[in-house]
Amino acid sequence: MKKAITTIAMTSLLATSAFSFQTSATEGLSANVAATNNYLWRGLEQTGGDAAISGGIDYAVDSGFYTGTWVSNAWGGAEVDLYGGFAADINESMSYDVGFIYFAYPDADDADFSEVYGSFTFTGLTLGVAILTSAEGYDAGDSVYINADYALTLGNEAELGFHLGSYSGDAVEGWYGESAIDFGVSLSKDNFTFGLSKTDYDDGASSDDMKFYVAYSVDIDL
Repeated sequence: MKKAITTIAMTSLLATSAFSFQTSATEGLSANVAATNNYLWRGLEQTGGDAAISGGIDYAVDSGFYTGTWVSNAWGGAEVDLYGGFAADINESMSYDVGFIYFAYPDADDADFSEVYGSFTFTGLTLGVAILTSAEGYDAGDSVYINADYALTLGNEAELGFHLGSYSGDAVEGWYGESAIDFGVSLSKDNFTFGLSKTDYDDGASSDDMKFYVAYSVDIDL
């Protein structure tokens, strides 16, 4: 059985579009590799509109516990995410995922932060929340990201995804100057994802122009 692992994201492109920080892992040890022309996270460009290459390793057990790490280029340097949590099915239609994630930026000073997250899925609808637990100069709870995502399977085995997210709190206003809403749509098939994403941030945080991205990802059982 595959379990959704919300690295940030499931609160990100893949929750904020279908690429950004969400990964999936089979029971046991697995890996993932991906590339995108524009790394978006909660609607914000993490590489200035340039391409990103990422990869991760995950370990999951039958009980539902999982842990892993994910690495990408970002902000002119590296991003290293460490996470762990518990994901389980309630029944054939409902499942949930709760966990903790630490975002590390070795090439940037005082940029690391961490969050606790949780999501609930009913058929194709996923509702999620991520709450800040630590960041330089801020207290726990100073940022909250809430997202709603809906995935619709098409007849040709493609998946159409819709995303809506809200990022708010003192930390968000301190980092970006304002809180914001992001929304997007994506189409995934044969490991490719094509999507559009937009936010209502002004130019002080990230351009509010419509952003296009294409991503290719591969999951590997180890």
